[in-house]
Amino acid sequence: MPDELNLPWQWDVDFYGKLLKIGGGKERFTYYVNNYQQDFKLPASLDEFVLNVHKIKNQYYAQLVQDKTIKLRTGVARLMTEAHEKNVRLAIASTSAVKNVKALLDGTCDPKMISWIEVIAAGDMVENKKPAPDIYQLALKKLNLSPHECVTIEDTNQGLVAATKANIKAIITINDYTKDENFDSAMVVLNSLGDEKNPCNVIQYQDEISSLIPQLDKKCLTIDLIDDILSR
Repeated sequence: MPDELNLPWQWDVDFYGKLLKIGGGKERFTYYVNNYQQDFKLPASLDEFVLNVHKIKNQYYAQLVQDKTIKLRTGVARLMTEAHEKNVRLAIASTSAVKNVKALLDGTCDPKMISWIEVIAAGDMVENKKPAPDIYQLALKKLNLSPHECVTIEDTNQGLVAATKANIKAIITINDYTKDENFDSAMVVLNSLGDEKNPCNVIQYQDEISSLIPQLDKKCLTIDLIDDILSR
């Protein structure tokens, strides 16, 4: 993308990890220009420039998804299937634009699985992205549920803060970018959702669910365990 726009900029993995502290692709790029490229001569207004960069980035992202380069994380398909079989309602609350959410679903899930997702609340549907609670509040409104009837699975501190502000209990599955973030208010922090061949590891948890940990550590997160966590 920098070559396509003749931009002399490169983001390595570590630097991108730092930029991920800023929620939202357009917001992240605006932050980068304002804080790291103050002397850059913009070819248009900052807003127009960022929109153009973001549009091109989304095209690359959609191609990666279409090429099956991006895969579901361990245990996601298993837990979605179990939720459907037990009549648990599913929703997505993402800072990403709805177009990118749908592209990811189309590239990683079969149509049957996609049909199980009742609600998508995305970053371009609300005024404020995570860590603000707006996306979760929108999802709750669309589901017509109270926060205490829901549990969310997040992977960032921003997502956890948003869920906490919306009074929704959160389970965390860390990733390489977020493994060192603060998740002290999460009900439990895992390395993944786990599956039969790749069980999950419990990293930390709240005292009130300590009796559930033997059923979870080195095993899998299940709908029954989520229900137990919700009841605590």
